[in-house]
Amino acid sequence: MDLAYLWFWIVGFLFVGYFVLDGFDFGVGMSLPFLGKNDVSRRQVINTIGPVWDLNETWVIVAGACLFAAFPEWYATLFSGFYLALLLILLALILRGVSFEYRHQRDSLRWKKGFDTMIVVGSAVPALLWGVAVANIVQGVPLDADHEFIGSFLTLLNPYGLLGGLTTLLLFFTHGVYFVALKTDGQVAADARRLAGRAGLLTIIVAALFLVWTVSMAFGEGRELALMTAILSAVAAVLLIASWISNARGREGWAFGFGAFTIVSAVLAVWFALFPYVMPSTGDPAGSLTIENASSTDYTLTIMSWAALVFLPLVLAYQGWTYWIFRKRITRSRIEAAAAAPAH
Repeated sequence: MDLAYLWFWIVGFLFVGYFVLDGFDFGVGMSLPFLGKNDVSRRQVINTIGPVWDLNETWVIVAGACLFAAFPEWYATLFSGFYLALLLILLALILRGVSFEYRHQRDSLRWKKGFDTMIVVGSAVPALLWGVAVANIVQGVPLDADHEFIGSFLTLLNPYGLLGGLTTLLLFFTHGVYFVALKTDGQVAADARRLAGRAGLLTIIVAALFLVWTVSMAFGEGRELALMTAILSAVAAVLLIASWISNARGREGWAFGFGAFTIVSAVLAVWFALFPYVMPSTGDPAGSLTIENASSTDYTLTIMSWAALVFLPLVLAYQGWTYWIFRKRITRSRIEAAAAAPAH
């Protein structure tokens, strides 16, 4: 069972990476109505994630594949019970991806506005629903003795789940606006810093409420690592405040870095609160899925562990190299020059 516990943390690591990387993608997309005052500004905002958004999304594909192989019972219960929520996330991601590829295919303002709207919606829906899903996984959902979800989509829209969704929505939004401020210049960067300052205050309040609720729930239900949940929640709160202060001082890099580690700490706090369950049951206790009763065989986990040992460092190296190659700011002058260049 040691490998099952190892893979619980590996899956957690993959979701941490996904929420940090695709999280600022979502935030950039949601910021378009606030920062894209004209087409040049909108192109400047979109181009900040143009080379990396699809690479960032691969993290959730890998996480889902690992979940399927390492914890088939968890995967089956999750994808059947949360089917509608996950379908909405998938459709939103498709809309967003299509918009990035097709927005620039015509010069029509109406054409571009339509795809800009799809980018905003395709970013906001996953940002909200991922939080709702994760919060419900940690809190627990009604499962029967066969580990089957016996609720509905409305069951997920409970106060704790909705607060979790609002928290991820605001965290990702602020995280993305920090990234825009870091990667752009001129009026867009100045507007992004001001927007991050206003959004950051609201994010601090909502995230604090969610983390306090999570800590109290972990202690109240006697979760094994409740103390670690409390410590990581406190770290996340400090980092979030530090990111807001850094932004106010015009230190975009520090603000984005602190924001990224805020998400890391917050997701880990939630993951520690979940342990040793993978999906607790609020109904029949026999229906709860734990790390042990939801995992694959030791043989399967051994093969997966060797594969992860080889390929995970390669993926991380490629991701780091990609961000290094596209590290420069997206300047307004470059966008204007490209727009003025004759078409071939």
